[in-house]
Amino acid sequence: MLENLPDVIGRVMQGVRAGLENIAFNNSGLRTGMAAIEVGSLAFADHAPIPARYTADGEGVSPPLHWNGIPAGADSLLLIVEDADAPTPRPLVHAILVDLPPGDGALAEGALQSPDHEGDAHLHEGRNSYLLSGWLPPDPPPGHGPHRYAFQLFALAPGEPFSSTPGRDAVMDAVRERALASGCLIGTYERPDTSIRADSAQLVRS
Repeated sequence: MLENLPDVIGRVMQGVRAGLENIAFNNSGLRTGMAAIEVGSLAFADHAPIPARYTADGEGVSPPLHWNGIPAGADSLLLIVEDADAPTPRPLVHAILVDLPPGDGALAEGALQSPDHEGDAHLHEGRNSYLLSGWLPPDPPPGHGPHRYAFQLFALAPGEPFSSTPGRDAVMDAVRERALASGCLIGTYERPDTSIRADSAQLVRS
């Protein structure tokens, strides 16, 4: 959707970013020393680029994830994926998933519903920032620079059930009240400034 924005808009907004300090993982209120969950993916390493397949420039399916280190006493797991570099007041939510079974586990590639993919109907998905359920593929403005996408997993103690499609505020309330442990995997994605590439190509031809 944003791939057709003029590059100049991305350049002008380069300093406008929600901020990594505002993602759920850094606002959960979990004390230092509490249990840490290890979150990983077979598709990309921590702080490494996300393959285009999982973005709006590719098939747009959700990437595979796996985790371990879930503490005893966890009743369920909660996943929230946010873009820390969105040019918005707070991070853009790309996916919310609640009521995952506790314990070490994984999500297969394409498990989340996406614009062109049905996903796993058994998963309890919340609302992303576009007020839709499922996976919102990374779609940063061209020329805005690298965006950091935080895949954040929380282990929750028992508590009130979630609504059918919970949003960020509801899941953050649950995290602050019931989180026992957390983990975070960050992947990056960038749409280059096409005007720079065009200038470079012109220099090569000349």
